[in-house]
Amino acid sequence: MLKLDAQTTALVLIDLQNGILPYAGGPHGADQVVANAALLAARFRMLGAPVLLVRVGWSDSFAEALKQPVDKPAPAPAGGLPATWWEFPAPLAVCDSDILITKRQWGAFYGTDLDLQLRRRGIKSVVLGGISTNIGVESTARAAWEHGYELVIAEDVCSAQNAEMHRFAFEHIFPRLARVRDTGEILAALDR
Repeated sequence: MLKLDAQTTALVLIDLQNGILPYAGGPHGADQVVANAALLAARFRMLGAPVLLVRVGWSDSFAEALKQPVDKPAPAPAGGLPATWWEFPAPLAVCDSDILITKRQWGAFYGTDLDLQLRRRGIKSVVLGGISTNIGVESTARAAWEHGYELVIAEDVCSAQNAEMHRFAFEHIFPRLARVRDTGEILAALDR
């Protein structure tokens, strides 16, 4: 039975921002992912546990974007990112106490102060969710595990481009890195 100590547990939400939400293709839609994330964030805030909102983006010139040669590069919109790209959806109810992390690549650890923010608060366990399951969430999960964090991944707070990509990560990758639970199970674990 999962038990989470609010004194040593943080919620880390990956790329739940207007520019990424349209990529939630399955199995959970963006509205469902955001609603579940909002439930978790509200409980973490109520308990005084850290909520870290990670977003991805670049300047209009994309100077800080990775540029290695790949077979399927991500397109960079001419003229930069839309003005609303960075914004978090209203249901997340971003608070002054939330910690904002900006990343320039898939994972939330490399090139950011995420690890520092967690360690300075005595965090041992991370509850993780976001979009996209097999990109930002998986990259961050692998790094969290390598950094020694106990990890819980909220299955219904994640979505990928399609259900198959999501399913593969949750069946084959995440069980080797974390405990996989849904929002209800995580809320119950915080109450134990």
